[in-house]
Amino acid sequence: MKLIADSACDLPKSFFEENNVQLLPLRVQIEDKEYEDIVGIHPLEVYEAIRQGQQPKTSQVSPEYFLRVFEELAKEGEEGLYIAFSSALSGTYSTAVMMREQLLETYPDLKLTIIDSKCASLGCGLLVKEAVKLRDNREDLAVIEEKIRFNVEHMEHLFTVEDLDYMARGGRVSKASAFLGGLLNIKPILHVENGKLIPIEKIRSHKKVIKRLVDLMEERGDQLDEQIIAINHGDVEEVAIELKQLIEERFHPRAIEIHLIGSTIGAHVGPGTIGIYFLNKLS
Repeated sequence: MKLIADSACDLPKSFFEENNVQLLPLRVQIEDKEYEDIVGIHPLEVYEAIRQGQQPKTSQVSPEYFLRVFEELAKEGEEGLYIAFSSALSGTYSTAVMMREQLLETYPDLKLTIIDSKCASLGCGLLVKEAVKLRDNREDLAVIEEKIRFNVEHMEHLFTVEDLDYMARGGRVSKASAFLGGLLNIKPILHVENGKLIPIEKIRSHKKVIKRLVDLMEERGDQLDEQIIAINHGDVEEVAIELKQLIEERFHPRAIEIHLIGSTIGAHVGPGTIGIYFLNKLS
């Protein structure tokens, strides 16, 4: 069985190579040059461009890329599972479904399941990692699909951004909100609900917002000591390590992974962002 994921899951390039997962890159444009996410640009380049006052743009996986990957699957007669970036945040999922339907006219035996993750960044990444574990345990597609769809409904995202102005440039918040937030040193806490970004609280100061993230994690999480927790960051590794230590001290999870926020997500949330990803129900 072939597992497929797009670059918005924010797992590193090495993960795809080492775990035989097909990568579908979204695209990032800086000024007049376009790059394939993960393959052609490093997130640090995106963060540096933003700090220099540029506003990188992003676009979904191209239809041609989908057709190439899906047709190869059809010709090989292999089952496939694609875990896609939230349909509420990108057109990638709907384009994938459209390309699958187009190919079914030529390859009616194509066996490809496409799941709308309703997740972003490592929320989606944790789904992909779970699918890899189940595949490697030789579970069949039906079992893997059932487990992933369950986790889709129970994946928590909690994150905060360093500067609301970055999100204002990308149209995610109003410029007035960004201006006031900067004046008052307000750090918003957001989550993902039905695949959409939703602000839930506004906190003043870095120390308070990091502590509040951990408190919210305790309120929302289930059996956190049995989970693998994911943390990612927009080029502020020292903050991610600080957060990791707080989580370890309070919850003692099985493991905590730290990754850099990728180019596609990073282009919208900007440097300084911190996110935590975990489940609110295990079974």
